[in-house]
Amino acid sequence: MLAGKRILLIIGGGIAAYKSLELIRLIRKEGGSVTPVLTRAGAEFVTPLSVGALAEAKVHEALFDLTAEAEMGHIELSRSADLVVVAPATADLLARMAGGLADDLASTLLLATDKRVLVAPAMNVRMWQHPATRRNLAALRGDGVLTVGPDKGEMACGEYGPGRMAEPSAIVAAISAALCAGPLLGRHVIVTSGPTHEPIDPVRYIANRSSGAQGAAIAAALRDLGARVTFVTGPAVVPPPAGVSVVAVETALEMADAVKAALPADAAVMAAAVADWRVANASVQKLKKDGSGKAPVLEFAENPDILAMVAQGARRPRLVVGFAAETTDVVANATTKRLRKGCDWIVANDVSPGTGVMGGPENAVVLIFEEGTETWPRMGKDEVARRLAVRIAEALR
Repeated sequence: MLAGKRILLIIGGGIAAYKSLELIRLIRKEGGSVTPVLTRAGAEFVTPLSVGALAEAKVHEALFDLTAEAEMGHIELSRSADLVVVAPATADLLARMAGGLADDLASTLLLATDKRVLVAPAMNVRMWQHPATRRNLAALRGDGVLTVGPDKGEMACGEYGPGRMAEPSAIVAAISAALCAGPLLGRHVIVTSGPTHEPIDPVRYIANRSSGAQGAAIAAALRDLGARVTFVTGPAVVPPPAGVSVVAVETALEMADAVKAALPADAAVMAAAVADWRVANASVQKLKKDGSGKAPVLEFAENPDILAMVAQGARRPRLVVGFAAETTDVVANATTKRLRKGCDWIVANDVSPGTGVMGGPENAVVLIFEEGTETWPRMGKDEVARRLAVRIAEALR
């Protein structure tokens, strides 16, 4: 599976570093070779001797190795591998990667490489959930960095939750996926994402709480499987991922036009939270109070149904996936929506205020299709995206 593939493995400083030894063994069992880089903190958990013995290769630790650096060794290391893997990727390593720092061998390699990078995050649950870590991870994903895990479970510190490094077998599977051509190679997928802003006047608008995180994650996951992705996004909080064709829009009318222009496609994933209504009599000047106590009268017009337009159109993609954000009777309402719109699948979720789903880092969805429903447990939006992308790839085979 990995025959002839060269993996540059950076081992960060966390208790999960012990799993890196098994990871090296599995990579080599699959026919790959491992060039290990051990950070100073990583060496507190595993020894250069054990790492080198399993890899049967020199362990690189210091940036200022006089022999290696005479030949610009850090550049050669960063370019000679087929894939760079960081496992465990600690909160500190992720922060330095996101900030573009290059103050040791590991961070310098990561900044100098022209190869894809896969990280396996591992840290305490509170560190994983900290806004700084979430920002750093979002920035890295936007730069095209691949991720695997983390898993949820008991921590070495005694706490429970997400933050455990993915198991070595899962990391090997992610490595294989990153190195293959991808099951969606040659496929074109349209993904819509984020909210739309419907103007009231030049200053104010009607919008919703969508951050665009789920749509961006889906676009990245499809990209990672080899698809050519057209990413039509409203004014989202989360930046679009790298490696996709981005079409930025503001309103539902603009989004509808952009989707039409992007057709034909093999699949369409309509994850955007499109406003149902727009202000038909939007003012060209800022609306102000006049002291009368009377509020301006807003007249509303129905926005185009982009999902139905795609699902029922002459240039319908082979697979059309809609989203249903509901607050009551989630499955029943979403099932009705799937039939009414004419799409193949609906991804339904409960966006009631107590769930924290809209604008949050996690999602809990039900996949609804003609044959029935499939309930997925609550998980990170990136994992929801990965699962959905794999299902799309299977459907398009």
